[in-house]
Amino acid sequence: MKLRAIIHADESGGYWAEVPALPGCFTEGETVAEVRANLREAIEGWLEAGQSDVIPNDVAEVVEVAV
Repeated sequence: MKLRAIIHADESGGYWAEVPALPGCFTEGETVAEVRANLREAIEGWLEAGQSDVIPNDVAEVVEVAV
C-alpha cells in the first residue's frame, strides 16, 4: 500500500506530518528524517487500531499549486 503524506515545518521548530487518506493520522519529529521514520509507525498504528468507525479516504488527493 502506498500513501501520500504531507510534511510541514512547525512554527516552534521541528516538523509534523499528516496522512490525508487516513483521518487523524499525524506524527512529528525534530528532523525530516525523523518524521519520515515516525510516519511509518503512525500509519502502521492507525491501521492496526482498526479504525472501524473511520474509512480510509481513497479519493484524497494532494496537489501542488504555484502562485
